[in-house]
Amino acid sequence: MATKATNKKGKPAPPAPNVVEVATRGGPFEGASPAVLRRRAAKMLDHLALSGVELSIALVDDATIHDLNRSYRHKDKPTDVLSFPLHERPAGWKPKGAKGAEIGAGWPYQGPLGDVILSIDTARRQAAEQGRPLLAELTMLLAHGLLHLVGYDHRTAAEDREMTARTRELEAAASARTTTTPR
Repeated sequence: MATKATNKKGKPAPPAPNVVEVATRGGPFEGASPAVLRRRAAKMLDHLALSGVELSIALVDDATIHDLNRSYRHKDKPTDVLSFPLHERPAGWKPKGAKGAEIGAGWPYQGPLGDVILSIDTARRQAAEQGRPLLAELTMLLAHGLLHLVGYDHRTAAEDREMTARTRELEAAASARTTTTPR
């Protein structure tokens, strides 16, 4: 069992900061602000109580994600989101039923989590089809991709229901207005 880090006075040490990097390829993309997506990703990581992790997000066009999808998933078409985790799901770690901070509490790794690649072109089409803002679609895709990085999947109907519920939870956390002033 892991012990909590403490400072010199024996009090709990503050959590290690998270790092979120956002890069664009094929952009800039109107309506897809890297700064806004970085803030939303940081809120998601906080909601999951992950600390000391690094998340890489790439905002790309359909041509770029098509190439990646063909190379890594052997699917010759663009997709909306790809995730490339840097860790295998920890042995014995079962996210089923975990919510929010419970997910992060069982996550044993610090440092890089992996990469989430978002196709702005596909997200824009999907948002238009569903009659919702691009930012809402990107937030949902980011949440979905992040959950893949921490071991969630949707291979069965039960896993799909669980992942959908956690995605909605992260969307709400990311979209919530902050009542405190950031430092």
